[in-house]
Amino acid sequence: MAKEFPVPPVVFTPSTPTHRRHPPPGTGASPPPAFAPPRPSTSSTANPLPFMSFEVGTGASSSSPPLFAGPIGVGSGASFEDEPPLLEELGINTRQIWRKTLSILHPLRSADPSLHADADLSGPFLFLLSFGLFQLLAGKFHFGIVLGWVTVASLFLYFVFSMLSGGRHGDLDLYRCVSLVGYCMLPMVIFSAVSLFLPRGGGLIFGVGMGFVLWSTRVCTRLLAELASSGDEHRGLIAYACWLVYMLFSLLVVF
Repeated sequence: MAKEFPVPPVVFTPSTPTHRRHPPPGTGASPPPAFAPPRPSTSSTANPLPFMSFEVGTGASSSSPPLFAGPIGVGSGASFEDEPPLLEELGINTRQIWRKTLSILHPLRSADPSLHADADLSGPFLFLLSFGLFQLLAGKFHFGIVLGWVTVASLFLYFVFSMLSGGRHGDLDLYRCVSLVGYCMLPMVIFSAVSLFLPRGGGLIFGVGMGFVLWSTRVCTRLLAELASSGDEHRGLIAYACWLVYMLFSLLVVF
């Protein structure tokens, strides 16, 4: 059974909006609306927009001089031509790297220790990268192993020299030791490139590898003995330590 609810009637009161009411006849003109936009006066007919000025003459006379009157650096007395090269700003001396490379590249000529007195890591990093690239061509990915072995070999030689000198580090610091080990990797880089054309598993590659190991050992021993204090007294022990280091890299190439 449906229940009925009483609904009160809705009454709409007729009204006229205020903005549409018409004045009764005989009362005069209607008052102005509540909002009326301002009208331009008759005196500003030449410039209908008084808040915008387009007078070029006055603007040019009152404007300040440009901030950039010429190329960058000209005002301060410098230019791009006077700036040093990017490699020089990064501390990479390409001429010095080339001279050090040539001093090691000749197998029968002794390397000049005075060139390697100024240590750097740009040349060793280039040689290690080349060694890894040649190993990559042989199907071996050894970039991390090469960097790790060079670091361990440098720490090993530095520890050996510190023990030989009785705790006095002398002229051989760790930074210079890393630089010398890296530069003497050049024969190993050449061996890594030559091994791409040699048969694997034969006696030829072992003989060639031993020759390059002796080359690296000879150069590294001379440089370490000349640059480190009390190096001449223990040249045989230094040569044995260097031979162990570069023998590991030759085995990495062979196998």
